[in-house]
Amino acid sequence: MSTYGRTVLVGVAVLGVSGLAVAALPARVRVRAEVRRRWRTWALAAPVYLGALFFGGGGACALAVTLGLIAMAEYGRMTGLRRAEAAVLTAAAVALPTLAWTAPSTLDLRTMGLLLPAAALPALLRGDPAHGFTDAARTVFALLWIAVPLTALVTLGQTAAAVGIAVALGDVGAWCGGTFLGRRGALARPLSPLSPNKTWAGVLGTALTTGLVLLAVGAWSWHLWAAVALGCVLGDLLESMVKREAGVKDAGSWLPGFGGLLDRIDSLLLALLLAMAVTR
Repeated sequence: MSTYGRTVLVGVAVLGVSGLAVAALPARVRVRAEVRRRWRTWALAAPVYLGALFFGGGGACALAVTLGLIAMAEYGRMTGLRRAEAAVLTAAAVALPTLAWTAPSTLDLRTMGLLLPAAALPALLRGDPAHGFTDAARTVFALLWIAVPLTALVTLGQTAAAVGIAVALGDVGAWCGGTFLGRRGALARPLSPLSPNKTWAGVLGTALTTGLVLLAVGAWSWHLWAAVALGCVLGDLLESMVKREAGVKDAGSWLPGFGGLLDRIDSLLLALLLAMAVTR
């Protein structure tokens, strides 16, 4: 069976078992409503993600463009980007996945080298000495954090499905590790002041879960496991850093149980970027 087929089977099994577990939660459990909201979101998101990848490059491109446009809009609102910089990010969210699908050979260092002048051009044309560098730097960051990683949905093929489900379950593993192993001792230490609730126990839970998932879907390799595990851990901290400077709790409020799209795909973005780096 292909990696994609195994990923779908694992996804269906996990959704089924977790759905039964969520339905059986007693009413007195404090987080019952929150867990149920999150499960419903996953029950909708998983078929959309895996269904888009089923259609090959075209489906992956459509998925990447859709995620990119929403994520860029959330990022622009959080950071207060001007319209010109937001327009650059919108164009990149459409252009880069499209090139990855229709002309993958063009996505080389020459194309990547155009990202810096494209990001800086609006500020340069405005001649803004007070905020120009900040605006350009925030735009470059979004290109590298959001637009470039999403091209991996197209270029990684079936591996993108494996990375997606490994990241999703890696987040669950982090919660389980933090809950059951992170109450006291060395593993209870916070990973970073950026996110005090993230502990080394959660890192251990993420590492174990992502490794098991990659094995189950037939996509195991040491370097891919390292990419996914690091993406899960560092991706969440990366978005926390952005949100803390922006002074917001969540990137949005429309996604039940999570907040915004960036709050859901922060780990996936970095995992895709690292996976692309270690598999090409």
